[in-house]
Amino acid sequence: MPLVELQQVEKDYQLGETVIHAVRGVSLSIERGELLSIVGPSGCGKTTLLNMMGCIDKPTRGKVLFGDQDVALLSDAAQADIRLHRIGFIFQAFNLVPVLTVRENVELPMILAGKPKEERSRIVDSLLSAVGLMQFKSHRPSELSGGQRQRVAIARALVNSPDVVIADEPTANLDSATGNEVLDVIHRLNEEQKVTFIFSTHNPDILRYANRVVRLKDGEIDGIDSREAK
Repeated sequence: MPLVELQQVEKDYQLGETVIHAVRGVSLSIERGELLSIVGPSGCGKTTLLNMMGCIDKPTRGKVLFGDQDVALLSDAAQADIRLHRIGFIFQAFNLVPVLTVRENVELPMILAGKPKEERSRIVDSLLSAVGLMQFKSHRPSELSGGQRQRVAIARALVNSPDVVIADEPTANLDSATGNEVLDVIHRLNEEQKVTFIFSTHNPDILRYANRVVRLKDGEIDGIDSREAK
């Protein structure tokens, strides 16, 4: 059974008297352990597609299945539970809490999930070591570089051992060298810990890391390339 499956998914938005067809008849299956890249120009539907896979939005037509669950049929509370426990999110703007330290930012989803303090401490230390930030655990986001902030976001996305991590343009606000360093961390976590990652991007560098590349154009799949990861 695929981890995530899209069946003829469409998403429309009403803009005044105009209907915007953001996603048009997309069918796609994502297996556990994949590093999948969704590429295409701005406005092609990448973020809309990720929002539906991440239980943030529902399709206008078609089905988004998370395991054997049709997301559209779930209550808001059930969708929130999936987002907290089974999906990790990485955003291009980092979305760290500025008044919290690195450790506290990473720990926050575990507190929301009701995990005990000893477990939180062990997992946070392990993840900060994995992304190379243990020495910065008491720093606040304003004291970090962009690449370091994104690595904090990666660690935070992984704390509740999600089934999948969804990343919307994770290197968009980074220079190319720093972006590649972040991709190296993500690729290593995918290889070593078998974490499933789904990216949206228009950065061609990420293609060197992906197992599969889905090309999106005008809300439709324009092609799928399978390749060996870097």
